[in-house]
Amino acid sequence: MPNPVTVSDALLHYLSLEKVDHVFGIPGGGLANLLTAFKDNRHRFNFIICRHETGAAYIADGYHRATGNLGVVMVTTGPGATNALTGVMNAQNDGSALLLITGEVNESYFGMGYLQEGTDAKLNINGIYAASIGYTAMVSDSSNLETIIRQALRDALSIPHNAVHISMPNNVTTEVIVKPQLLGNTSSYRSIPKGAPLDEVKKAVKSLLNAKRPVILLGNGCRNALVEQLPALEKFASRYGIPIMTTADGKGIFPESHPLSLRVYGIADCLWPYYWLSGNDAQDPYDGILVLGSSLNELATNKWLPLLVPKKGPFIQVDMDQASIGRAFPVTQGIVGEAGAFIEDMEKLMSSFPPDKEMVKKRKSILSGIKKKYSPFAEPLQYNSNAKPLEPAALMRCLQENLPADAETKIFLDAGNCVGWGVHYLEVSSPWAIHSALAMGPMGFGVGAVLGAKFGRPDATCIGIVGDGAFLMHSGEVSTASQYNAGAIWIVLNDNNLNMVTQGQEQYFPDKKDPDIWEKLYSLGNPDIAKIAEGLGADAYTVNSTAELKKLLPKILKSANKGRKPQVIVANINRTSVPPYYNPLYS
Repeated sequence: MPNPVTVSDALLHYLSLEKVDHVFGIPGGGLANLLTAFKDNRHRFNFIICRHETGAAYIADGYHRATGNLGVVMVTTGPGATNALTGVMNAQNDGSALLLITGEVNESYFGMGYLQEGTDAKLNINGIYAASIGYTAMVSDSSNLETIIRQALRDALSIPHNAVHISMPNNVTTEVIVKPQLLGNTSSYRSIPKGAPLDEVKKAVKSLLNAKRPVILLGNGCRNALVEQLPALEKFASRYGIPIMTTADGKGIFPESHPLSLRVYGIADCLWPYYWLSGNDAQDPYDGILVLGSSLNELATNKWLPLLVPKKGPFIQVDMDQASIGRAFPVTQGIVGEAGAFIEDMEKLMSSFPPDKEMVKKRKSILSGIKKKYSPFAEPLQYNSNAKPLEPAALMRCLQENLPADAETKIFLDAGNCVGWGVHYLEVSSPWAIHSALAMGPMGFGVGAVLGAKFGRPDATCIGIVGDGAFLMHSGEVSTASQYNAGAIWIVLNDNNLNMVTQGQEQYFPDKKDPDIWEKLYSLGNPDIAKIAEGLGADAYTVNSTAELKKLLPKILKSANKGRKPQVIVANINRTSVPPYYNPLYS
């Protein structure tokens, strides 16, 4: 560390302490001094120059999700900061740990109308982020940098994770810190919540095990906890024969190949949860639920469908955020606690609760019978189709059958119809992982996030399943991938339309005089997406059938993972097929 220590030096020290090695963004004049510091430390930090600030935030989000490390975005003043807002706000709402660093004009110009000023003028960047994310502050003096960056890191990497923002006037970044502390260990300034009240855990386990037909629902808030505690949860569920389902944004955090998995409940849900919850097999009625790490929002609950609430028996909700407990449904027991600690305690308590072996056998038999009798899919014929144009459900089958099941694969679903196809028809178990952005659902998330994952996990297969509209929003990031030799794979569902909106309007607001009006209004003008992708530096392929895709996949995987070249697959899909969102069976 140089002597004297500047604000920039101290910032980079704390980023290194948090094992940050990639920073994503776009440079500008408000960052001039900080850019010099990063240039002089390019052996420690790889500053990836993206094509748009929103895309940079999505990329950093994907990097965090793939690695578990802090995602860092750095952009310039004014429009640079506002452009990043959507991606950073999305990270906040999906529980990703993200740090946004924005430049600001020199303090001597505050209030004078300097170009792109965002503080003492009509634009208040700090105010915008205060209304949008977990923490925001301006480093106004060399004396407060360490206080502010440590607070930002505490908030970003707590449970739940947060997106945080610090604004740095250009002149402040070169100021010398008179008495720098430069702490040498992250534990000196932050501690991660780990606890769960043991007496409450014991009460919850007792009431859940008194139920004859219980279920466990896991939300995305369990994702990090299950990195370590999945074996404990599997052991608990298997000992007592309790099935497990997840929300759509938690898909795959419990292996969907597991005999006790009911896959997804909520938007684009599997059909198996319905048969377990409805009890139409004339066995014991559904009578108990344990919810871990879900706020039970609209998409997690099929618009708060009463089916999820047992008519008799416990409704237990566990979450680190007390504001989420009891918000969607009345609970019989609400527990403020960390999911990993709760699961760990559940496992420890098993010796105190011997299983009813006949009941366990009965539950497993009922669940096995449901799976044998009913398809998990709303449209099995579409799933098994080999017709042209390509059925989106069949595309998912083709990926399922032809991507190596034992290789690390990161799948990112963009907003729109691709969520329905991916959530419903893919079966995800480790070492695969699947990510979506269902709190805010911004178009373009998957386009950027898959690239961030590839930067973070270059040896993994990283696939973004995106709509053509979303791809056109952020296709410039393919150029970023090409520049930095990142072999991300984009599968573009091409129907020349914003079809989720079109299909919704056709369904709920049909025009009998002009039945095709919605499709005409929201068409995209037939852009040649393959040519766009090639022009940005990718290998591009157009496929019309599962046979074509199957034939191309080995070459695509090799080019992406060994050749380090971005790959774009333009899949011409059947635009008349509707994804299985809110299935009539449930309502």
